[in-house]
Amino acid sequence: MAPLLTPIEAMVDSANQLSDEDFISTYLKPEVGWTSWTHPNTNDVYEISFHRAGNTSKPDLQACLNLIDVTSGEDYRNSSIGWNASRKLREMKSPDLRYTVVKGKDGQVKGFTSLMPTFEDGYPVVYCYEIHLLPELQRTGLGKKLMDDMMRTAKNIPCMEKVMLTCFVSNKNARAFYDKLGFEVDPFSPQPRKLRGGKVVVPDITIMSKPVAR
Repeated sequence: MAPLLTPIEAMVDSANQLSDEDFISTYLKPEVGWTSWTHPNTNDVYEISFHRAGNTSKPDLQACLNLIDVTSGEDYRNSSIGWNASRKLREMKSPDLRYTVVKGKDGQVKGFTSLMPTFEDGYPVVYCYEIHLLPELQRTGLGKKLMDDMMRTAKNIPCMEKVMLTCFVSNKNARAFYDKLGFEVDPFSPQPRKLRGGKVVVPDITIMSKPVAR
């Protein structure tokens, strides 16, 4: 017999069991016309879709993986984590991950985010696993919009306490972006370690979070 879930665990499990349509209407609650976004500088129109990993096509998942390599591959390769495309793709197929995919008029993936309602260090959180945009979409307001969508999703799941994410220490632009949005270093973020010889080992990543405002 499966162990009984606590009320909070049941709420998180229920959120993860919802269909994409129900998750959108219950938690994402986007604005009217949310499936398209117009570039403020070029007036090009981009298509936005939202779906769990299992409902994301293989070509789109591969395109998202390629985008991670383009925008963050160097950070991965220069870290202790390293870059392993097949391992990353397996992670991206986690069944409870939900993707927001941004496509250009050519039908190609230009950006995406992924999130999951889950538990981190015992706290119910919406974890932002990825947010990646091609340079043409950076500094356009789209990144903020996508993160605002994530914060709204967390707010609409009653038990959620915060949105969390992982940022490479080496990615100064991403860190500045998160700082501007009000994210702070989470208490559970790894700290520098001093070795016996006196050398200080600085972590490759910083865990950041932003409390859900209610």
